[in-house]
Amino acid sequence: MSRPGLHRLIRHHGARRKAVLLSVLGTSVVAGIVATMMPLLASDDLSIRAAADTTATVVTQDGDNSAKTTLATCPARCDGNPRGGRDAVIQFAVTTVPATAVNVRATLRVHSWRTAAATVTAHASPVDARAARPAPAVPGPALATVTAVRPGFNEWDVSKLVTGNGTWTVSLAQTGLETRVYWAATENRDPELRPRLLITYDIGTRPSAVVTSPAVAPPSPSVSPSAPPRPSPTTSPARPTPSATPSPSVGSGRCGEVSAELVPSCGAWWGMYSPTSAADGWDHGGAVTEVEAQVGRRFDIVHRYHDFSNTGSNGAFPDVYERQQMREGRLLFFAWESRIFSSGKVLTWADIYSGRHDATIDAVAGRIRDTGVPVFMGFDHEPEDEPAKGSDAEFVRAWRHVHDRFAAAGAANAVWVWTMMGWSGHYNRYAGLYPGDRYVDWVAYDPYNFHVCNGSTVWKSPSTTVGGFYRWLDEHGIGAGKPRMLAEFGTNFNSADPAAKRRWFEEFPAALKAHPKIKAAIYFNSAGMTTTTGNCNMTMNHDASALAGFARAGQDSYLRQPTGGSR
Repeated sequence: MSRPGLHRLIRHHGARRKAVLLSVLGTSVVAGIVATMMPLLASDDLSIRAAADTTATVVTQDGDNSAKTTLATCPARCDGNPRGGRDAVIQFAVTTVPATAVNVRATLRVHSWRTAAATVTAHASPVDARAARPAPAVPGPALATVTAVRPGFNEWDVSKLVTGNGTWTVSLAQTGLETRVYWAATENRDPELRPRLLITYDIGTRPSAVVTSPAVAPPSPSVSPSAPPRPSPTTSPARPTPSATPSPSVGSGRCGEVSAELVPSCGAWWGMYSPTSAADGWDHGGAVTEVEAQVGRRFDIVHRYHDFSNTGSNGAFPDVYERQQMREGRLLFFAWESRIFSSGKVLTWADIYSGRHDATIDAVAGRIRDTGVPVFMGFDHEPEDEPAKGSDAEFVRAWRHVHDRFAAAGAANAVWVWTMMGWSGHYNRYAGLYPGDRYVDWVAYDPYNFHVCNGSTVWKSPSTTVGGFYRWLDEHGIGAGKPRMLAEFGTNFNSADPAAKRRWFEEFPAALKAHPKIKAAIYFNSAGMTTTTGNCNMTMNHDASALAGFARAGQDSYLRQPTGGSR
């Protein structure tokens, strides 16, 4: 999110490691024993490093012939040499796909450092990837094509070749641009940049009996106030006073309790960011209640983005709408951005920790303190995509400065949410961006199934979408023991499968259950920095089918807390 109402399109989406976990329970069938028609159980994924790679070319020498840190592609006429062609050849040894795996999908991911107007096609290859500079060979069938090389990871769907266990060799052949494009090889000193094969799959089994229960009627839709509410002292939301639970990320096991850090003891909070505009009179309250009426429930969390102006609804928060939302029992999540929305001015992190804006920080801290209720508070979400603001170390210093000013102001009701993009291309930076356990209460990230909105053709299941950074956090111990949040999430639709978006939403609760450390999920209901077209629309209510799927997800018991807005 680089400015209000927009979210950043992840230019090079990373590995999404968990595959789909499908729910097979109906919500409006008579009670009894029925046979499920969906023979799928829990699923998993594999992220496999290349076993070998090489550059196939007849050029005898263009550097050290020993281990290379890069691969190269180039058409037959390359840099003026009519016989200078180069193909990148990469081999993978796949050994751990279960025999019961179905719906196997394989994506080749190779890193480049530049933008290039080159077309690069992945083929099945007969070339020995362990040979030093072998001659190119006639490639096998084309598998997938990238029509323009981007800096970062480029992806090819190689599912036609990789169908399970085996040794699979892929070559990348370039056309168009008659100069070399370089790619990270298996010997690259940064292991995060080396070629990977991402495999997702479902686990097949025989149909089994499922006991279903009668449908439960949804609650009446929430009604928007007839007029913008007047500012008044905020009273405590109609939910139990938070009480400490044994583990922030797990809870006490007794449903209905909420910890001091706003962690529900069972299930997860369900939230919404819903933008407004001048055409709607900047009615931030109505923007939320209108969607609530469509989905038949109140959201637990309302997410808003604010700036450092300390004026108007952008900067003088909580504003009148947010105070009303708190009175009505919703939790507020304030994403505070170090910029001025109206002018576009960007504040650096050095500006923040130098004390230059302490008056603004103290004023906001005082208003947060005076609400008298716990609120979620974030500072500069997705800082890894803000190079103009400073270094990673400066972000940490600015975060701690803001946190400490809140503490000095007595705003102990601020629950601090550290929000990253969660993209694999930044995995090597996240440790350096983490302010430290005593400065962070929740760890959040922003996963999306962009599909064609970002040029990819890969359709990612909910579990695949949310799973990559989730697993990385587990593996690297950042924020260990802390609850996790999807501060933004979303999905495109699939023009080739009109029901895909509805199913994606219906499968989403199962994905959360498979990732139990996620204790809150907030839908970003905006085009953001994508462009709405005939093949791209990221909103959850752009058609009746998508809306029905989203509404059904929100009725899942896992997302219907016995406290807060979902009652």
